[in-house]
Amino acid sequence: MNPAQLHLLLNHIPILGTAFSIVLLLVGIFKHSEELKRVSLWAFVVLALFALPVFFTGQPAEKVIEGLPGVSEQFIAPHEDFAKLSLFGTEILGLLCLVGWLAFRRSQALPSWLIATAFILALVVGGMMVWTGHLGGMIRHTEIRSSFQPQDEERKPEILKDTTQIKPDGD
Repeated sequence: MNPAQLHLLLNHIPILGTAFSIVLLLVGIFKHSEELKRVSLWAFVVLALFALPVFFTGQPAEKVIEGLPGVSEQFIAPHEDFAKLSLFGTEILGLLCLVGWLAFRRSQALPSWLIATAFILALVVGGMMVWTGHLGGMIRHTEIRSSFQPQDEERKPEILKDTTQIKPDGD
């Protein structure tokens, strides 16, 4: 398995795991379950740990794909830059959840400010993770690039193939 394959294999864990953990936290909040709230805090800690190998396999993955056709630094750089912010946010969330869990492990109930802060930060981090994944997808998936234009006549939409019949307004 090369670094690009490893990066692609691992990068889904923080994205999907964050979404799963947010849902778990919400269920804990609505069911008034301290156990589910604590489990969700631990899930965010685990996700912060998983985010590290995802991030650190990014640079070796870049070295594998940078010479491939269609791969451009124009698409790699934004993914790489935003990945740093996402990693920072994920680690802050994980640290908050770890410290909060440790500080209140003997309490019967976790403080509402801790749960609210974790929830809001998790929403932000979840959005950041999704955006990082989107930027990463743009590196190789031309179909999601907003500036993508078909290069040959066969791939152009029917309306763009023959523009000779288009008449200016007023004729």
